Amino acid sequence: MKKFLYILLALAMVPVALLVVITPMDSQKQYIFGLISIGILFLLGFSKKRSISLIMVVMSILLSTRYMYFRLTQTLHFNSEVETILGMGLFLAEVYVWVMLLLSYLQTAWPLKREIVQLPDDMNQWPTVDIYIPTYNEPLDVVRDTVLSAQCIDYPRNKMQIYLLDDGKRREFAVFAADVGVGYITRNDNAHAKAGNLNHAMKLTNGELICVFDCDHVATRIFLQATVGGFLKDPKLALVQTPHYFYSPDPFERNLSLGRDIPNEGSLFYGPIQRGNDNWNATFFCGSCAVIRRSALEEIGGFAVETVTEDAHTALKMQRLGWGSAFLDIPLAAGLATERLVLHVIQRTRWARGMTQIFRLDNPLFGRGLTIQQRLCYLSAMLYYQFALPRIAFLTAPLAYLLFNLNIIHSSASLVFAYALPHLFLSVYVNSRLNGRYRYSFWGEIYDIVLAFHIVLPTVVTMFFPKRGKFNVTDKGGLLNVGYFDFSVVRLHLIIAVLLGAGVIAGLARAFAHDYFGVDPRVIALNVGWGLYSLIFLLAAIAVARETRQTRKTIRIDVDIPVLLHYASGITSRSKTADLSMGGCRVIAPDDRHLNDEIEEVELLLQSGAISIPVNTVASDEEYIRLMFDDIPLSRRRELVRVVLSRADAWIHPPKPQDNPFRSMATIVRCVFDLFWMTWTSRRENRRLRAEQAATAASEEGRV
Repeated sequence: MKKFLYILLALAMVPVALLVVITPMDSQKQYIFGLISIGILFLLGFSKKRSISLIMVVMSILLSTRYMYFRLTQTLHFNSEVETILGMGLFLAEVYVWVMLLLSYLQTAWPLKREIVQLPDDMNQWPTVDIYIPTYNEPLDVVRDTVLSAQCIDYPRNKMQIYLLDDGKRREFAVFAADVGVGYITRNDNAHAKAGNLNHAMKLTNGELICVFDCDHVATRIFLQATVGGFLKDPKLALVQTPHYFYSPDPFERNLSLGRDIPNEGSLFYGPIQRGNDNWNATFFCGSCAVIRRSALEEIGGFAVETVTEDAHTALKMQRLGWGSAFLDIPLAAGLATERLVLHVIQRTRWARGMTQIFRLDNPLFGRGLTIQQRLCYLSAMLYYQFALPRIAFLTAPLAYLLFNLNIIHSSASLVFAYALPHLFLSVYVNSRLNGRYRYSFWGEIYDIVLAFHIVLPTVVTMFFPKRGKFNVTDKGGLLNVGYFDFSVVRLHLIIAVLLGAGVIAGLARAFAHDYFGVDPRVIALNVGWGLYSLIFLLAAIAVARETRQTRKTIRIDVDIPVLLHYASGITSRSKTADLSMGGCRVIAPDDRHLNDEIEEVELLLQSGAISIPVNTVASDEEYIRLMFDDIPLSRRRELVRVVLSRADAWIHPPKPQDNPFRSMATIVRCVFDLFWMTWTSRRENRRLRAEQAATAASEEGRV
């Protein structure tokens, strides 16, 4: 009965919604309507209830649809063929954004917060699990701790088997696997890349469940106990996916001056989006940190090999056959983010190509087995990677008027602004409310702009030729001894930035002499404002290419562990760690003995026993002692992994503060300012050094 009443209420609201969308207004009335809508939004914002959030979502959809109706019915009149092409291109870009807005609300408005399903007390009922760690060309230094962390997982030894899947066929990997006591699987060819590697392993193993970790993802001890219970509760559950958490900074976090203060680029997907997908039984398999039922994989013929994104395609195939999926929003494993921007671009280009391949070869809108909600969730993921052309259109659109005096929107500036203001304001505000702890306002534009010029060609080509392209492995574990600016990644960005700068200057010149040029100053103001807006985000994207030094091979993690410091003199002192990594630790100085006496060994005091590790002192002061570990045997290293990387709560941290759109915009402007400031100070310092070197050379020449 309640559901029937909701349906009646929705039907009754349809005429009201149509009235809101299609009623024409002049600019003054539209301004009043828009400001009233924004005022209502602010008043509703004082309540944190989910029902209020849904009302705000409906308001945003109506105001955005009203804007699109205005654009469709009143602005698509052009005076030339060039204006028609550019104007229709811009309108189609706006249609794309509107569609993506609707799909994003579908995914994030009803997130499901899933809880851990407890395993039965009787361990005999627990299913057997095969853990796969696929690798191809990654160094052993990256893979070693992943294998050791898998061995630290708390699960019955007779029900868990670990396999190192080496597509590189390297002898040192086989020796390492034998030394630590895990299975080693290789094959004669590398057909179908990672998917083929996994499928080959399936033929040689027989666990009821298959757990996959990328070779840089270290698992916490509770990984299987937190994820396996759902398979016993629901016999139709095929997949449990957990977040990809990264304990090293990505290029945005590392290269931007305030990058560490914003949520990670992947936080939105591995938060509200995947939780929203879970609500519609549309959780995506993401290639790692997941558990899959073997029988479900066997029913679809193994991991999908038709595309370069075998993970999402595999989940889609299972869901088409009625299998269920789940997303557990708890970081139970952690990996390495892409170290440099160029590697980030290569990785995302593969994802874009793969999702485009699925769109062409196995379009979720067609075929049997999926619900409407599942189809739309997959459609959202696949359409997202088509953002390159729309993003470039928005960036360059102001140039049509500022540099070439072309009118690609046939309307007055005041009317366009009156309709666009509530559309833009509500979409930013509502998204900030729904997802503000996972994605700060406007940062998505920077992420997209960085990639747009690189993925536009691969996505367009793949759309027409979906079987082109090959799987590429993202390099991990690299170091960068010297910082530099990667012009190769942002060459086109710099060209567009120069054009936008020239367009803004030209627009300002025409504004001051508008009587001479016979132009409407409000039209110039709108385009100059648009150009400046685009230029700010473009410069922020360019700032990401300023690669900073990355000299630390192991990431330090804040952890408080009791320690014993053994000095060369034979004295022992008690203290505790301030942070710890697989390569060393920072210890709180218990006294000033370390200033005169060398530390030879540190002993970590754990509940499972003590670990003694030989060390060298890197640096020290009155407050801290920085120690570097010497080489240690694998058995001790496994215990160190258990302490540093595999703790149950190792990656559980408080969320970022709630987003404030105005503060977020100020942060982006600050990053742009810091780019120019650091560039100027760096050049000044280089000039000073060259001058000193020249003076020194002249002085030595004079003495000669």
